[in-house]
Amino acid sequence: MITSRLPRTVPAWRPLIVPLVVLLTWDVAVTVAFKLGWIEFEGITIQYTLYGTAIALFLGFMVNASYARWWEARTLWGSIVNHSRNLARQATTLLDDSVPQARPEIVGEIVRAQIAYVHALRTALRLQPLAKEVDVYLGGEALGAVRAATSAPTATLTHIGRLLAEARRRGMVDDIARVQIETTLSTLTDAQGGLERIKKTPLPVQYRFLPSFFARAFCIILPFAIYKDLQWWTPLGSGLVGMMFLLAVQVGRDLADPFVDRVHDVPMTAICRTIEIDLLEMIGSEAPDAVTPVDEVLW
Repeated sequence: MITSRLPRTVPAWRPLIVPLVVLLTWDVAVTVAFKLGWIEFEGITIQYTLYGTAIALFLGFMVNASYARWWEARTLWGSIVNHSRNLARQATTLLDDSVPQARPEIVGEIVRAQIAYVHALRTALRLQPLAKEVDVYLGGEALGAVRAATSAPTATLTHIGRLLAEARRRGMVDDIARVQIETTLSTLTDAQGGLERIKKTPLPVQYRFLPSFFARAFCIILPFAIYKDLQWWTPLGSGLVGMMFLLAVQVGRDLADPFVDRVHDVPMTAICRTIEIDLLEMIGSEAPDAVTPVDEVLW
């Protein structure tokens, strides 16, 4: 996620460099062709304002749909942050480690497993290898089960549920508290399902292809339509309008998939580190430093 007021990072603008160069070259070529008399549109008027308005509305639908996906992803991660804190607080306050059959380590294991869960979810959404933090916060059979599972995040939540069941058998938690913790785990599962739905369901092809096609077609036609009014200024006028259309297309593309580890993504690494810090502090363990922006990009 870009943290600066303006998208000044090179990766943010790189996809537009080639289209803009091609567009400017085309505008100059059309202008020169008109000046040399190679092209003449006598008595022909192109209603470019009407076409441009229609395409702008089409682009607006695409950008709004893409932003809705990005914002839903960020909202779901916000829910994971909140309920990770809830789970750690419930584990540290509702589990009684003073009963005769208590195993006090369960509290710390639940909290650490939740840290492993968010990191496993982060890398699963980015289609990356399992996060190294999972090895740090899980161990033994639990780590082996998570590594062998098709869905590492789901396996990690299952491990937390088994730890809760063990705490119930040992008398460390009553039925009411257990239901509260299970409700938190269910909410985390729901948020995970929402994130996976966004990841596995791309924008419809009509939203991805048609706005881009019509915007480029408009950019090709535009210099023919405005040459009569702008003359040698045609490349400047056409280039500025074309840049806005191409930028709108690129914005829609950048926001459509918020989990591909690019500068426009939801900053999952920073979010997971925030959860890690908060949960470790709850159990009195040393926490790592927070993730900070690198070149005005928060990952």
